This record gives sequence, structure tokens and C-alpha cells, in this order.
Amino acid sequence: MAKVATRVSFIEGALGVLLLALLGRAAQVQLFQGSRWASEARQARTEHVVLDAPRGALLDRHGTPIALTQETYHVGVAPNELRDPDHDPATIARALRVPLERVQDELARHYAYFEGPFTSGTMQALRDVHGVHLEPVLNRFYPSPDFARAVIGRAGQGGQKPSGIERTLDTLLAGVPGAAVVLKDRAGRQYDSPARRIQSPVPGNDVELTLDAELQEIAQRSLRLALERMDADGGDVVMLDPSSGEILAVASERRDGGVRPSALIDAYEPGSVAKIFTAGALITDHRISLSERVSGEGGRYKMLDRTMVDDHPLPTLDLADAIRVSSNIAMAKFAARLTPNEEYGMLRDFGLGAPTGVEFPSEATGRLALPKEWSRPTPASLAIGYEVSVTPLQIAAAYAAIANDGVLLEPTLVREVRSPDGEILYRHRPEPVRRVVPPEVARQLRQLLAGVVSTSGTGASAALASFTLAAKTGTARRVVKGHYAPGEYT
Repeated sequence: MAKVATRVSFIEGALGVLLLALLGRAAQVQLFQGSRWASEARQARTEHVVLDAPRGALLDRHGTPIALTQETYHVGVAPNELRDPDHDPATIARALRVPLERVQDELARHYAYFEGPFTSGTMQALRDVHGVHLEPVLNRFYPSPDFARAVIGRAGQGGQKPSGIERTLDTLLAGVPGAAVVLKDRAGRQYDSPARRIQSPVPGNDVELTLDAELQEIAQRSLRLALERMDADGGDVVMLDPSSGEILAVASERRDGGVRPSALIDAYEPGSVAKIFTAGALITDHRISLSERVSGEGGRYKMLDRTMVDDHPLPTLDLADAIRVSSNIAMAKFAARLTPNEEYGMLRDFGLGAPTGVEFPSEATGRLALPKEWSRPTPASLAIGYEVSVTPLQIAAAYAAIANDGVLLEPTLVREVRSPDGEILYRHRPEPVRRVVPPEVARQLRQLLAGVVSTSGTGASAALASFTLAAKTGTARRVVKGHYAPGEYT
């Protein structure tokens, strides 16, 4: 009996120790670690997530949408939360436009998931169905995908970086993300819990660009036709308002289908379109009388280590003739009257070799060497558009200065910025860079350019009956693998 009593006492003591340990552990969990375990439980059922902000819209100058943010949804259904299991599946099938059998098969699982994406209008019928959980997804949408694509770029969804204007204006368009607590099922899938939103996202600003959708379409269509007609490797078009600096259209096409904003980032030797800048220096610095004439040398002229050739030779030429028939010989002779600083200064003042300031990433600056880097042939080369590289936008801005009575403006692609509630945060005003030439000189340069499209000019085929044009043709040999290639021209 003594042994039995001893065993009973031992068992009772052991049970007492275990009970005390259990009570102690319970007290530890409940009183001292309660908040910790409650937090871990909440974390198992919930998760803090970032709510993406709707990206601001890009519009053309007349309000035509170029890039919009579209909200779509993924749909999750918790079958055990449905209040009308007999009729809710049919409602879900109609809203999602999927077969009822598929919905019923999905609902046989613990959690049904329909990836979609489904539009906001589709979701209206499901917003009040208990047990249906909507997962919003923001997508960048381009109504006309080919519209100025090289310049507009893309917003960079899926981990990719933005490009083009979308990249330059990213801080304006992106908005401010919000935060929320979402619920999770056993599989870790999330579903929306609007009542637990911590901070609502703030949409990005809307940006009205200077582009004109109608002119952009004309530019793109005309460029494609020109490439086919000329059998060219590629081409660029820039339309710019000379009184404001606003870019109305910019198109870049390549025969191989490549999409790159070459009008802004690719530099080339302009050839004869640069002759008008040398003419500006000659007139401004009083190095020439408009009535002076030089010999055309029969169309061939040996100069230093090269031979100048004219495609439209004349016996003698004044400055107007030199521009009208694009005489290399006459322009080289006239340019010899300028000092290196005078010739360089005028080219630099017109914006060559310097960024224009347009709102675009990686804009090319081109190249214009300092006078101290010149060789003996450089003055003649610059006079006819060689040994200098430019972008189409730089040329457009420089010619716009001639049209704008000699004042160079900073070109822009941004016309207006508006907050999500419509408040105007920024509106473009013309930004003068410098006065390049006096108004009278600009007028004389326009007259010289008007001669190019006269019946005897190199641009006669561009003449229009309804408008007076001022223009300049230009052809330059192309550099291929470090050398001027025969039969290759810009």
C-alpha cells in the first residue's frame, strides 16, 4: 500500500507540475506575448500593399488622348462567403462572360480566381455580390499605338523603365502611391478590402503636349510615302511653330521598321541646308555686298587639297545665286572672308553643337569644333555643311529663328500641365535663347531662301500656289565605316 500511495503522490505531483507549467505558459502567451502572437496572426491573414496611383494622361494640344491609364480587374471568389450559392454563380458568369460550367467548376475549389483582365464596366454587376473580391490593376493604354511612338515612348510597365516623353515627364505623370491592408486566403492570394485602406493614391498630373494629332498623322503618312518613293533607308520630319517654339509634329521612320526618335537623338552632316547660316554671318558682319559676284569656275574649283564641284554651275554668282542654286564654290569663296571666330560664332548662335533644351532624354547635341581645332579646309567645309553634325530638331529650331525675325527660341513638347482636379500648374510661354541676327538680316535671309523655291532654284518642285515658301535643299555624302561612301547620301 505504501508503494501505491507513493506512486499516486508522484503522479499527482507530476500532474501538478505539468499543470503549473501549462498555466505558466498560458500566462506567458496571453499576458506577456499576446500582442506578438496577435500580430503574427494578423500578418498571416493580412498584408500591407502599395496601391499604384493612376498615371496622368498625355493629350495633344487639342485634348485628343495620346496615353491614358485604364483600370482593369482580376476577380477572386470565396465560395463559402456567397450568400446566394444557387444564383450567384450565374450572376458571376454573365458579368465575366464565361461559361456557367467553368464558374461552377472553379467554385468547387476553396477559392476561385479569374485573371481577366476585366474592365470597370464589367465589374459593376459584381461590386455588391458578397464573396466576390476585386483586384484592381492599372494599365497604360495608347489609343493610337503608332502615334509619334518614338517620341512618346512607353510607360515601362512590368519592371521596364519608361522611355521617351513618358520617361522625361515621369515625376509629373506618376502620382503618389497609396497604401492598404489586404486580406489573404490560405493559398496566399490577396483580395481587396477597401474598408482597410490606409492612404488613398493620388493620381498623376495630366500633360497636354504641343503635338497636333492631325499634323502628326500627316507627317507620318507623308514620310512613309517619301521613303517608298525615294527608296530611302529612313527619314525624319519636324514641324515647329517659329513664334512659340512649340513642336507640332515629329516623325521618324526607318525602312527596317525600327522605332527610334532619330529626329532628336541622331546627328548627321547637314550639307547645303547649313549654307544659310554662313550667309547670315556674311551679312551681319558686313563681309559682303549683296550685289558682289564671284566666278563659278566652270563648276569645278581646286581649293587646297580638294576640288569643289557644283551641280548647277553658273558663270558668276552673287550670294542670292549661291543660295538659289546651292553653289559650293561660291559659298566657299564668300566664307573665306570670315574670321574663324565669326563663322563659328554664327553657327553656335543658331544653336549648332548645343542641346536645344527640349524635354526629351538623351537628346543629341551634335558637334561643332572650336576654331582652335580647325584644319585649313574647315572654314570651306563648314560653309557647305560638312565637319559639323546636327539633329533634325536643331535645324528646325535654327530655321525657325530666321522665320522669327532672328530670335532663337527653346523648342518644347510640353504645352500645359494640369493637376488631377483640373488646376493649371504650368503653361508654356516662349523661351528666347538669344537674338541670332537682327530683324533686317533675318528678312534678307528669308528672301534668299525664297529664291530656292523659285522656278530656277534647286527646290522648285516644292513651290506651292497658295503659300510663299522659304526653304533650302541639302545633300550630303554619308559616312560609312569612317569614310565617305560613294553613292550614299543624306
